[in-house]
Amino acid sequence: MSGRPWLTTKYWKRRLRKARNAAASRFFDTRFGRRLLIENIGPRVVSMTVDAGDHLMTFSPSDYIGRKVFRKGHFEREAVDRLIVILRERGLLRKDATLLEIGGNIGTQTVYFALSGAYTKIVSIEPDPRNFPLLQRNIRQNRLEEKVRLVNCAAGESEGEIDFFLNLDNHGKSSAIRQSPRDKKISVPVKPVSEILAGLSVDPASIGLVWMDIEGYEPVACRSMQPLLERRVPLYMEFTPLFYGPEGTKAFKNMLSGFYEDCLVIFEDREEEIKVRDLPGDFDQYNVLFLP
Repeated sequence: MSGRPWLTTKYWKRRLRKARNAAASRFFDTRFGRRLLIENIGPRVVSMTVDAGDHLMTFSPSDYIGRKVFRKGHFEREAVDRLIVILRERGLLRKDATLLEIGGNIGTQTVYFALSGAYTKIVSIEPDPRNFPLLQRNIRQNRLEEKVRLVNCAAGESEGEIDFFLNLDNHGKSSAIRQSPRDKKISVPVKPVSEILAGLSVDPASIGLVWMDIEGYEPVACRSMQPLLERRVPLYMEFTPLFYGPEGTKAFKNMLSGFYEDCLVIFEDREEEIKVRDLPGDFDQYNVLFLP
């Protein structure tokens, strides 16, 4: 060995490289390490896929939801699990029912609902042209095509096109309502919920839950699915007085109270059953399950 020092140098360089890579792997497998990694990925990386254990999830690393998935392995999956428990405890999970998801985003909650087995079929509606291809891929790569039907449009009162505002930092905050001067305006197709279901040959009577997260456009979407509301289908949504304004909040409560009498406000640490007419208007946003 003394006559061939370059072998010794190569050996120790290789050992050092292996030790360095092992230490880096351990570091980047921590919550802090994953956060540091995802927040410093350059713009050339347009999508990433992680193995989340019982499913795969593909996302944009530049998006808020994607970064959450990368760091935690999921995006608010506990909210889906909690809702299913509430529905089961109240006897609101119907056999062979269909879930109508308005605001599918990239399919995080879609996949969680599908894996839960709580619903036989799922219809997921998503208008954002950045999210929809990722939604398609996440359904396809988890072999859920037979269970999930996807629709690339917004839910509104009449068929046509509407202005849609792309949030550049959080694709889940994009909406038919402008929320920031930085939002980019585009046009997206829109259809009433009743027409969407008819186009898919989905019987409205099969809908067992409407799950909705559309950043302030909920009053319009609700007006487009009055047959479902008349049947008092369980309706779960983000209720956002911040977006509706005082008069809009009052009008929305009045409309909903014409169909539902009671609801469950779901706080982080508890649930509180109240009358729909008594929904608070002084919170910016909270989750509500409207009860049949």
